[in-house]
Amino acid sequence: MLLHLDASARRASFSRRLSKAYAESWRAAHPDAGYVYRDLAADPVPHIGEAWTELCDHILEHQITDISRYEEAVRTPARREAWAIVKPLLDEVVAADVVLIGTPMYNFSIPSSLKAWIDQITFPKMSLKGRSFVVTGARGGAYGPGTPREPYDHQERYLRDFFQGHFAVEDVTFFHAELVNSRLDPALAHLRGKHEESLAAALKAVSS
Repeated sequence: MLLHLDASARRASFSRRLSKAYAESWRAAHPDAGYVYRDLAADPVPHIGEAWTELCDHILEHQITDISRYEEAVRTPARREAWAIVKPLLDEVVAADVVLIGTPMYNFSIPSSLKAWIDQITFPKMSLKGRSFVVTGARGGAYGPGTPREPYDHQERYLRDFFQGHFAVEDVTFFHAELVNSRLDPALAHLRGKHEESLAAALKAVSS
């Protein structure tokens, strides 16, 4: 099953364009597989609250590593309300073979809507090993290896480190359209050609 998430506040965004192209290609290659779509910007996931932290604490204290046993932590009405938010999100991730995330870079990092989703589905010592994570990103500048702004890339670095370091996911792939601000910012107009090259390469890669 493909779980497809979009996080851009823009309806016509490059990250959405790339994630859509990847999803169409994947579904054509896997016509009998399931597909679930969530628009995290249009239908945002609530931020975690205190009851969520109680679920997390119980899971950690009792060393529960089997995701199917997480519901044992639901001991109060408040936790039950928190679990009602977590469960459908977690069920989708567990059922997925591939998790596809379309996300822009906002202020060197990711949108708060995506961070809220990550927080809701994440618990101590949790493994999603065996699944693939694919991220289609868009960035206003150039943040790739060797660029002056590479040290400020807390979009790909954060997601890669988290998915690999916490979820133990070995297969994490990124496709980026860079320099999208060159379409608007006169100071970056001379880099429009490089942006077009980056976008074309990303579209080709996600569609193959």
